[in-house]
Order: sequence, then C-alpha cells, then structure tokens
Amino acid sequence: MKKRLKNNQLIRTLFDLEGNPRACVYTEPLWGLSMNLCIPYASVYMLALGLSDVQVGMISSIYMFSQMIFAFLSGAIIDKMGRRLSTSVFDFLAWSLPSLIWAFSQGFWFFVVAALLNGMMRVTTVAWNCLLIEDAPKDKITNIYSLVFVAGNLSVLFAPISSILVAKLTLVPAIRILYINAFIIMTAKVILLHKYSTETRVGKIRREVSNNMSWMQMLSYYKSAVHKIINSKSTIFAITISILVEVVVMIGVTFWQIIASRRIGVPDALLPIFPMIRSLLSIFLFFTVISRINQEKLKWPLYGGFISSIIGCILVISVTSTNVFGYAILSVSLIFEALGIAVLNTLRESLVAINVDPTERSSIMALLQTTIMLISMPFGYIAGRLSDISRVLPFILSIGLSVLGIVMTALFYRKATSSCKLKTGNDAV
Repeated sequence: MKKRLKNNQLIRTLFDLEGNPRACVYTEPLWGLSMNLCIPYASVYMLALGLSDVQVGMISSIYMFSQMIFAFLSGAIIDKMGRRLSTSVFDFLAWSLPSLIWAFSQGFWFFVVAALLNGMMRVTTVAWNCLLIEDAPKDKITNIYSLVFVAGNLSVLFAPISSILVAKLTLVPAIRILYINAFIIMTAKVILLHKYSTETRVGKIRREVSNNMSWMQMLSYYKSAVHKIINSKSTIFAITISILVEVVVMIGVTFWQIIASRRIGVPDALLPIFPMIRSLLSIFLFFTVISRINQEKLKWPLYGGFISSIIGCILVISVTSTNVFGYAILSVSLIFEALGIAVLNTLRESLVAINVDPTERSSIMALLQTTIMLISMPFGYIAGRLSDISRVLPFILSIGLSVLGIVMTALFYRKATSSCKLKTGNDAV
C-alpha cells in the first residue's frame, strides 16, 4: 500500500513541488475552507432574501459581464504589476471584499455590487495561473492542476459545519456567519501566498518591458496575441471547450441548489451534504482516474467528461421527491457529476496551459478569458428564465451544451488525425 501511494503520480508531484507551484497549491485549501462553505447555499440564500429565479440568473450574468471586462484588462494589468502583486491585490478585491458585502446583504443591489467586484477574479485567475505554471515543469501541468482541484475540494471535511449552523440558526444568519469566515480566511490566504511566492522569470521580463509603457501601448500588444490565437486551431479548440465547460459548471453551481431545494424538496440543512459527497468523490477520482490521464491523449477523457456530465443531469431531473429512491438516484447522479466536472475542469485548464505561447501568456490568456466570458455571459440570464418556467430546463440546456462539446471534440481530433496522416504522406513523398 505504501509503495502504491509512493508511486502515485499526484502524490509524487505533491511532494516534489517547489517554489511558486508549491506556494500556490499548498495555500489553495484555504479557498475551499472559505468560499466552498458558502457556495452550496449561495443561490438559496439569494432566494431567502427575496430574489426571484430570474434575478438570480441576472446576478450570474452581471458577474460574467464583470469577468469579461476584467479578463480583457487582465493581461495589461498583470504585465504592469507583475504576477505576484496582481494575485494578492485582486484576490482581496475579488473575494475578501465581496464576502463582507454578501455577509451584510439586504437585497438585489447588494448582490449586484458584490458580483461586479467578484468579476475582478478574472485578473487574479490569469495572474495566479501564470504564477502557478510559468516556472513549473511542463510535463507536470496536468498533475499540478489536478492537485489544485483536490486542494479546493478538501473543504468537504468541514462541510458539516454549514449544516449545523443552518440547523441551529436558520439559513440567513448562518450564511452571514460563513461569509464573515470567508473574509477572514481569504485574507489570510492572500497574505500567506504573497509571503511564500516570488515573481516568475517571465513576469520579471514582462514587468521590465512594460515599466515605461502606457496602458494603451500595453493593450496594443493584444494585436499580436489575437494573431496567434486565430492561427492556432488547438488554441481555438481550447477556447471552445472552456466556454462549454464554463457554462455547464455555472449552471450546475447556480441551479443545482435550487432544483434540489425547491423542486425535489431537500431540506436546507442537508444541502451541503451533497456537495460534500461530490467533493469526496472528486478527490477519490483525482487520485485513481484523473491521475492516469495521458497529457498527450485527451480525446477520450474529454468524451468521458461530457458523457458523465450528461448522465448526471439526466439523473437529477428524473428525481421528483425525497423518498429513499429519490435520494438514491440523487446520490448516483453525484458520482457522474463529480467525474464529469473534475475531468472537464482539469482538461480545460490543461488545454489552455499547454497550447498558449509562454512569451505572451498573460495577453493570450486575457483574450481567452474575455472571449469565454463574452460568450458565456448571457447564459446566466437564459438559465434563470428557463428555471422560472421549469426547474428542469437549465439542466436540459446543460445536456445540449455537453452534446455540443462531444461533437466539437470529435471534429477537432478528426481534423488533427487527418492533418497528421497528410503530413506523414507528404514526408514520405
């Protein structure tokens, strides 16, 4: 057993981490211990404060709109400020500060302001990803991202705290306390990561180059990034998959709580238990299934991720009550959802990291994030409208998008295979 654990790729990678990857991965559980305790209740918390399904969907779209704006500006900001400082400043603005607003929220407009601030997370997403991988061995990227998702899911050990608080204090007071906790822990995470990280090699170069440049000059560098994206089929494919996964995950995070609470009838105190089970399953799957994924062969893992997501959605919408059979089906749905989301989240990050030109990583990733948010933005409102008609419809939309993901994967790899055969044939000639 000890030998098997020692030979596990993820465990070996965890202990071999050094420098920035080590600082990023080792502080990541703090994100889970803060925000992940609140997320299972986020949507029903809004409903409890008087928001409608449509308004919840509008908040998701406003959040995506803010992400789109800051995603576009992120490349220039990160090159100017550096990867390390950008991560610290915007982590505080995007997570710590909104947590206070959510904690004391009184209605719709509080959530609007928090969503606009929360959208700044796109700056820290790009900066943190650069900090994580720019000095990391390229052949370890998929394993590193797997460790990141495992770290985020470690919050499941503390999920019962949410249930106990809600059972003792009722929903709204309990969630207010959890958001205050999120503010404290996220701020601690910002301080620790800043202390134990250093600016990356590429970050130092980009900061020197941009030191005497205006913001307009910085943004003009996007022209070169746009050209590289347009001329890279693999980068376009990575964008497409990221958009589909972004929307599917958003629908799951936002509307799973609503369908479970309002349609199926799961008591509020039990809502965190299901994400806890899903996270435990994700951790198990990362160490047993995802760690075996060959970074050079991602076609079948992508198929598997989308198919698992589809099965999870079908099972969720088939449940109509909280009898023994209903809970059994809901539990099985979590297995497929956990596998699908774990695989798709890992692979979409890996696809981008592998295919992006490292010399212009911040600019290209900024444009990637902008494109993803621009196209994903309307889906929060669309899903909210659908949920207002029937709580099942957002998951029907998710199934359709997952089917589209399978089709796009098939088309991309068929063309890639054809290109390889053609090249081989030409070389032979």
